[in-house]
Amino acid sequence: MTASERLSPRQILDALVSFPTVSRDSNLPLIDWVEDYLSTHSIETHRHYDETGQKAALFAHVGPWEDGAVVLSGHTDVVPVDGQAWDTDPFTVVEQDGKLFGRGTTDMKGFDALAIWALVEASGHDLQRPLQIALSYDEEVGCIGAAPLIEAMAPVLPKGESVIVGEPSMMQAVTAHKGGQGFLVHVHGVEVHSSLLPYGVSAILEGARVLEWINRTNEEIQSQTPTATAALFDPPFTTFHVGQIQGGTARNITAKDCEFPVEMRVLPTESVDTWSDRFVDGVRQIEAQMQKRRPESSIELTPFFLVPGLKPEENGPAEALTRAITGDNGTHAVSYGTEAGHFQTHGYSAVVCGPGDIAQAHQPNEFITIDQFDAGKAFMQKLLTRLGGN
Repeated sequence: MTASERLSPRQILDALVSFPTVSRDSNLPLIDWVEDYLSTHSIETHRHYDETGQKAALFAHVGPWEDGAVVLSGHTDVVPVDGQAWDTDPFTVVEQDGKLFGRGTTDMKGFDALAIWALVEASGHDLQRPLQIALSYDEEVGCIGAAPLIEAMAPVLPKGESVIVGEPSMMQAVTAHKGGQGFLVHVHGVEVHSSLLPYGVSAILEGARVLEWINRTNEEIQSQTPTATAALFDPPFTTFHVGQIQGGTARNITAKDCEFPVEMRVLPTESVDTWSDRFVDGVRQIEAQMQKRRPESSIELTPFFLVPGLKPEENGPAEALTRAITGDNGTHAVSYGTEAGHFQTHGYSAVVCGPGDIAQAHQPNEFITIDQFDAGKAFMQKLLTRLGGN
């Protein structure tokens, strides 16, 4: 690109999708590109690296150097395409039948492109209220990069007021989502020949006791009448889930190891910590029974993600702003987590609103419709008007 060249949202989207920023890999080439592009428009950017130095978040501010900014929040990582049957190159945007195909077009490089475009547009105007952008890493593996990004912004930029997290919501204002936590469970058993079963500890059979605890807990939760807030969600309750399991050496040896991840999706009106403590207590009771037989056996729990829920706000400025722009007065809550919960926990007003359908996220032949992408641009244009940018 030439100095000061203004790219269209579609041109920016083409560039962002071309970077295969799968969470397991570095996102630095994409961050370099964004930083270079913003710098050609005299926008100062700031980076925050993860502990490996191979990934970075980026944030920037335009407009008056004062508190009260609107923050456009997106993540730069995408899920893998391994094993998926794509009809086109997933890292090249292909337009067909009113759709833009490519990994991340919906989740969520479409919004990122629009946010970058809006920031550049805003930089050429005398804003009455500032605009900020916050691009994170490792959202797809548990919103890991969100809290460090928010903490890195605090001493560098004026405090923003309203955060719009652009996860795909069909441009509806989502004001609540579930929180969650994940644990990697590693059951350490004691091997003996299966004919001597009582003298060893089968990690698989003890792991099954943990799964039994999960099943009982899910049944208990689902037997209760949902509250009014819970009824906004589908499903209207907290859930525990195990999607993978592995372990064992041979059919006639008590399993030395059994491993599986446990995910909990927690209503925002309930405490993630309370549910986590309850799960840990249940596991420790199972472990105590194991160790009565063989003291060297154990159950290891390793947290691997923590996402705060997004709670509905009373007179929240982010919600009010988004509804004023979109005209959406419906009540929308989602069962997946986003970085909005992290921003809210750090004292921001937050809402989820972005172009595209969440049903397309993570899918082969992921796409965003051109109508939705255009709706996202129209949203940004109206936002700039409200900030005094037009």
